[in-house]
Formats: sequence, structure tokens, C-alpha cells
Amino acid sequence: MKSAIDQQQSYYETTADNYDEMHLGESEHEYALAQLLGIMRYHGFNSLLDVGAGTGRVLRHARRHLPGVKVVGIEPVAGLRAVGYANGITGEELREGNALNLEYDDDSWDVVCAFGILHHISDPEAAIREMCRVARHGVFFSDMNNYGCGSVCQRTLAHVLRTLHLWRLFQYVKNGGKHEKYSDGDGIFYSYSLFDSINTIREKFPQTHIGNTKGSSSHLLLGCSHISIFAARSDNALLECSLAAAKRPDLEVNHSAAPTS
Repeated sequence: MKSAIDQQQSYYETTADNYDEMHLGESEHEYALAQLLGIMRYHGFNSLLDVGAGTGRVLRHARRHLPGVKVVGIEPVAGLRAVGYANGITGEELREGNALNLEYDDDSWDVVCAFGILHHISDPEAAIREMCRVARHGVFFSDMNNYGCGSVCQRTLAHVLRTLHLWRLFQYVKNGGKHEKYSDGDGIFYSYSLFDSINTIREKFPQTHIGNTKGSSSHLLLGCSHISIFAARSDNALLECSLAAAKRPDLEVNHSAAPTS
């Protein structure tokens, strides 16, 4: 029997030709991508690694909005890479790779990002630690918040189970003795929330900025089904990057609002 990883990769190989039609209209990730592009420009970051790059959505936007920035995508599924190549992405830009074993040195990319891949990984913390390892200034994630999905009763129950540390056990029993689920629109996935990974992210990047990308509640945990997180070493470190970027003639960014002390 195929492992969950093999099943998910087979799913993407089968649906590769329709991947863009199925996924690129997801407003939560489009909104998060706009956040990331703004962060990259404001702080003057020079390199970006996109993990789980699919057909190259981040790469295509970066070409237009981040001229001069080195951007590379890592994608394990050959079928998805092939679609990217057919749409003009080069083999240097979109490469084979695995989120759990990135072939880069420590601190080799200014920023490392991942859009919608963590809920497909049985051990998202291992993937996050690996992405943090190769990131120099920060990481950016856009993904699920299962505690903000469903009705008020469902969200309340999820919050109670999370508080009692029973959420994973509840999901295991609910899914018939397994942690993973399957849907025709998403393949193999796990009940996941980025909120559960904050402590892992903060091991290297303690300064976290959390954004709402889908949902309208003022309570991010219980009212928003998708969130984004940008994490850095410190606000002072970001300020140094911003002030350095302000002096670069190739960047047309207004830093007048940035503090100077």
C-alpha cells in the first residue's frame, strides 16, 4: 500500500494539467502573496526560496514585482514542474526538492516561504525547522487554521479539544484510526493550524506577525480559516534591513514611515 506521501504525489501527478485552474484562484493565498511581496520590497530582501512551489505561482509574481531578487522554487512533483516549464519557468528557477531535506546551507536565503503545503505534511514541524534552517532573515507561511473552520459549535469544540490537548486524538478517532483525510479537490491532507506551529517557528525567528487571509472575525484563532505568518529574528534586525534598502537606488520604496531610532 502506498504511503500518504506517495498517494499525495500521485494525486498531484494525475491532476497536474488542471492544477492552476483548481488552485490559483484561492483568494487566501493570493492575499498572502501580496503581503509577502510587500515585505520583500519594504525590507529590501535579495533572495527568496519558495518550498512546495507547484507550477511556479510565486515565481511568476516575483518576476514582475521583485526585479533583481533571486527567487527559486522547490517542488517534488515532476508533473507540476513540467507545467511550470511549459509556462515559461526555467529549470534553474523551479527545481526538484523536498521540504524535509533542503539541499542548501544554513542561512543561505534571505526569506523562505511556503504556501498551502504544511497541511499536506504529516510532520509539519520537521518541515518548518528545515525551512527555518536555511533562512537568514525570516520565513513566511500561508496555510490553514482548522480551529477557525466550520460553525460556531464546531469552532468551540475544536478550541476546547485543543486546550485539553485532545485534538489530534479526536481527529484520529473521527478519521477511523488514521490522521490523514482525502478530498478530490486537495488530495491527502491533515487537520492543521499554523497556530500550532508558532512555537516551532519562534525557535529561530521569535518576532512573529500574524495576518488574517480568510475570515472576518476579530478573533484570529476562532474566526479565521486561513492565516499568514511572517517571522523574523527581531524588529531591530528588520529595521536594519529596511534602512539599508532605503539607501538602495534600485528600490523605489517609501520608507518615510520607518522609525530611525
